[in-house]
Amino acid sequence: MRDRPRFLAMVTGVLAGLVICGTGNAQTEQDVRQHIAKAYGIQSWAQVEQLRFTFRVQRGKEQRSRSWMWEPKTDRVSFQGADKQGKPVKLTYLRSELNAQPTQELKEIDASFINDQYWLLFPFHLVWDRAAKVEDTGMHELPRGPGNGRRVVVTYPPNGGYTPGDVYELFVGEDGRIIQWAYHQGGAPKPTLAASWEENRHLGPLVVSLNHPSAKGDVRVWFTEVAVKLAGSERWIAAN
Repeated sequence: MRDRPRFLAMVTGVLAGLVICGTGNAQTEQDVRQHIAKAYGIQSWAQVEQLRFTFRVQRGKEQRSRSWMWEPKTDRVSFQGADKQGKPVKLTYLRSELNAQPTQELKEIDASFINDQYWLLFPFHLVWDRAAKVEDTGMHELPRGPGNGRRVVVTYPPNGGYTPGDVYELFVGEDGRIIQWAYHQGGAPKPTLAASWEENRHLGPLVVSLNHPSAKGDVRVWFTEVAVKLAGSERWIAAN
């Protein structure tokens, strides 16, 4: 998927000065892409016929939510939520329609879909987004709290997508799963957002992280109603 998310700029000035000396042997780019993606079950992605989820975000007392159903093989997306004015919206579209002068509303909804889907499936995008550069910088101290993690820097090209030039710092455990990350919108020197990856749950043959509290604790992104339907089955499998 070539489009990239327009992330919510929710946390600023967090994790400044992350350039520290790493230790441990770095993996090749292909190795690190596969290691992380396989830890979340990408080898079973071809079985997925439908995926549904509700993206939720809270900043202070404000809460918002958006519900999605995605059919990956056809790139058909169904949305239920509200527009910028708070008006309820419910629609279904093919992402291929975006090449044929979509309405402003559809552009905004698709940008939200990309944002929300990246939060849920970012490990898979390490394999899907071949234009991104992935660099393993070795073992580093975690930015927040005790412990260490393998620091993997993901850099997107300076053109294309909703927010070109984005950079992500992933801090990955020995099991290949993300512990924390920092998002640098457009490659900004200081992180735009820093959050933990918590509450790993099985989603059929996949694994997803459902809870992402910010470093300062004033923002939280999380998922509910997450379920998958696999090829050859009419049954929805909920994350558990």
